[in-house]
Amino acid sequence: MIWILGLIGVAVLLVVVFYNRLVALRNRYKNAFAQIDVQLTRRYDLIPNLVEVAKGYMQHERETLEAVIQARNMAVGNLKEAAAHPDDPDAIARLSQAEQGLSGALGRLFALSEAYPDLKANQNMMQLSEELTSTENRVAFSRQGFNDAVMAYNIVREQFPGNLIAGPFNFGPAALLEIDDPVKREAPRVSFK
Repeated sequence: MIWILGLIGVAVLLVVVFYNRLVALRNRYKNAFAQIDVQLTRRYDLIPNLVEVAKGYMQHERETLEAVIQARNMAVGNLKEAAAHPDDPDAIARLSQAEQGLSGALGRLFALSEAYPDLKANQNMMQLSEELTSTENRVAFSRQGFNDAVMAYNIVREQFPGNLIAGPFNFGPAALLEIDDPVKREAPRVSFK
């Protein structure tokens, strides 16, 4: 009888330990996403200024400028949704798609800006471009931290005995924040020298 009580005690202790570990790991990846949120918000705040500076020089490229703003607005909306639910794989996937669209639009803007030497020499444009490049690097670093935290959580969630505890206590899988196209994994290259 005592060994049965001991066995039940060990089982309860195991459930408590793994439950607490899953909670800690889930909170760690949510905190890591908060760091992405900060950096992406900074990025999104820089983009309207960049477009305003470019607008004066690129009057015939209105469509490109509007595409950048539209992509930025879509990314902002998806970031808000993902920040509210970093444990929702669909919200993370939508953010990833929006980020890909924004990176593509910014890439087109910078490619077109090469045709405007006065724009390339503009001090505000150079400063904004530098800040944007710096922010892109911070986003990449934050995304790596988030993905590492998600990986640690998913490993514990899927391994025995964590998998026995994750299901009944609703610890669903977390999604990595990825960019599918390897070309778009790189920060946009900005050079106005």
